[in-house]
Amino acid sequence: MSTPTIGVLALQGDVREHLVALAAADALARPVRRPEELAEVDALVMPGGESTTISKLAVLFGLMDPLRERVRAGLPVYGTCAGMIMLADKILDGRDDQETVGGIDMTVRRNAFGRQNESFETAIPFEGMAEPVTGVFIRAPWVESVGAGVEVLAEVPAADGPDARIVAVRQGNLLATSFHPELTGDHRVHEYFVRMVEAAAR
Repeated sequence: MSTPTIGVLALQGDVREHLVALAAADALARPVRRPEELAEVDALVMPGGESTTISKLAVLFGLMDPLRERVRAGLPVYGTCAGMIMLADKILDGRDDQETVGGIDMTVRRNAFGRQNESFETAIPFEGMAEPVTGVFIRAPWVESVGAGVEVLAEVPAADGPDARIVAVRQGNLLATSFHPELTGDHRVHEYFVRMVEAAAR
């Protein structure tokens, strides 16, 4: 395909940083705030922020139903942090009225790594990459469980026991990470997503 056009959901979060990272990964990047803008892109990034706020704004801006429809139709989407929560079929520790776009057969726990002052960075081995990526975790979720169709791409050791915490997953055209690669200057995860978008268009 020609250079893919990838939107960044511009309701809250690291919109500018994702636009920069996507451009560095050889995509045409543009903000998406309205349904007609969503209709014009080949793929979408859902950035971090506050998942309940993003959910409410998506409904307010008339984006929630079109997002669900396009995800069901195969739109490639990459969600980081709150974006991961938005792609989860099930949420733990969410608000009772919290809505998600869904699409990934996983259960995600909100704010699982702690509060803002417990934010941290760590090197994370990532499936298919020769060198670890730097994960920036800010009030980040983790994945409690996944269905049979979900590929686990990255894990970090649990602080409270021998088990690892799942922090990156893929299901079909959907990709999600607990962490923020857009904040590191390392664009390999965005490049991975761009390759997903190109493959989906073939």
